[in-house]
Amino acid sequence: MLSVVYFLLAAAIAVPLFKRLGLGAILGYLAAGVVIGPAVLGLINDPENVLHFSEIGVILLLFVIGLELEPAKLWAMRAQVLLLGGGQLLLTAAISYLVLAKGFGMGSNSALVVSMALALSSTAFAVQLMADKGMMGNEDGRRGFSILLFQDLAVVPILFVVQALSPMADKPDALPWWIAPAAVTLLVVFARFLINPALNFMSRYGGAEIMTVVALLIVMGAAVLMDSAGLSMGLGAFLAGMMLANSTFRHQLEADVEPFKGLSLGLFFISIGMTLNLGLLRTEPMTVMAGTLGLMALKAAVVAALVMLARVPWSRALMLGLMLSQGGEFGFVIMSQALSDKLLDAHVAGLVNLVVGLSMALTSPVVIWAERRMDKKALKTPEKESRFEEKSPEVLILGFGRFGQVTGRILAANHIPFTALDKDADHIEFVRRFGNKVFYGDAARREIMEAAGLSRARIVVVAIDEPMIALNVVEYVTHNYPKITLIARAHNRADYIKLKASGAKVVIREVFAGALEAATETLVALGFSDSQALSAANLFEQHDRKLLEKQAKAGEDPDKLIQIGLTGRQELEELFRKDQQPD
Repeated sequence: MLSVVYFLLAAAIAVPLFKRLGLGAILGYLAAGVVIGPAVLGLINDPENVLHFSEIGVILLLFVIGLELEPAKLWAMRAQVLLLGGGQLLLTAAISYLVLAKGFGMGSNSALVVSMALALSSTAFAVQLMADKGMMGNEDGRRGFSILLFQDLAVVPILFVVQALSPMADKPDALPWWIAPAAVTLLVVFARFLINPALNFMSRYGGAEIMTVVALLIVMGAAVLMDSAGLSMGLGAFLAGMMLANSTFRHQLEADVEPFKGLSLGLFFISIGMTLNLGLLRTEPMTVMAGTLGLMALKAAVVAALVMLARVPWSRALMLGLMLSQGGEFGFVIMSQALSDKLLDAHVAGLVNLVVGLSMALTSPVVIWAERRMDKKALKTPEKESRFEEKSPEVLILGFGRFGQVTGRILAANHIPFTALDKDADHIEFVRRFGNKVFYGDAARREIMEAAGLSRARIVVVAIDEPMIALNVVEYVTHNYPKITLIARAHNRADYIKLKASGAKVVIREVFAGALEAATETLVALGFSDSQALSAANLFEQHDRKLLEKQAKAGEDPDKLIQIGLTGRQELEELFRKDQQPD
């Protein structure tokens, strides 16, 4: 129990501090692990056991990466992903292999594993760095993301290669060759045809906590299946996520897994920090620093050269290369796998881990240093290239019942993409038959809204049936994303006033238009002409809207609301009296 307190305390202090310094959360976790590990304070002396448990975080990360890799997105980005991403990985790994095998005499298998690990950059670190520099919305950001995306896709095959190269792979009790492909086939079939019906059943008869249990069961079940077949646990999680990328439950699954992924991944980086052999900085300082700076220079040069082939100016190409020059979190994973499979000794793995960790620490300072010495105009992406092809819809509809569907159908008819959330699984299955893109998810949960793309939305239509939940959603979006245009559904005048006060730009009373139409038809049935009935209805509508705006400004003071209502009734009677007078 005391160890848990040490972990939490170290993370709570180090992560905010490092993020404040612009060095990122990952480096904060690594530093926290170094401090509480055997190398400094020695508060925890068995980091290997913690590392083994914390690998759950990597498994969950691979599942989330799989969820985000929709086949359509991959196909649209295929050229840049293959050319930039594949070129960077192959060139960096090949050059690293030659240096290690020929220059330092490392064994071929060991050199191959180390070179592949060093070729990977940190997706979490680099994406955050590009976002901080405002690059994710332009063509340079797209190029960087393509490289990182290919690396994420390559992690599972690399882990498979590490496992295949291991001397433990030839052990006498090895499984038959057909077990592995059979396990992969079983997982694909199960994910493709059985998981969605199972999730549909669970959402209907289980609560929110059961959906969380099922989400974790899918990830860990797929991981255990692959492990039993002699394959990587990460491969199972990744395949399961990719098979569910187009599922109606995608955002729900991502939201359920995200808290566990964040905690366990933080634990993984802390445990990596505890295993970093800082003594190597004292005993082999030249080797460590030469490896770190050499890795960063090589990766920056390779990325810059590939990007310049697309006729990008050298300054922008070099800046992107520097942002991707660090080693990645999956380098730690590969070293851990290679060490457990007896493919590398502890000394080599320790050197690689230390080089990766130091390259992460140096990336932000190097980028800041380079920015100060380059022409800012030369680093700016021209307007003609700044149209980043963002596939994420800019409209988010929360609640897709009879109210939200009208907006959705009109958007679809005009070929405007949107994302809709609804928590009725049966309802979702029905409306999807008509081509609607609707996902299962409780919009009352903030993490599900975030997973559905709230941060990228321009407009949010709050069509939720429950007034209090709708009000909470409006308050959350207004507070965290004030630039989003909120269009909210109100049940009555009281809801209208509350939603307006909470920040909704447009509030629509759900039965008001229908009630006006009914009143118009009633007047016609009583003998009014069509024009007289429409005039009376329009007059009432205009007056009522003005009255409601006055009440909204008055807030929830009952005395003021009563007084405005009485005054409004007198004004309405006067308006009708004047309207009925002959010209």
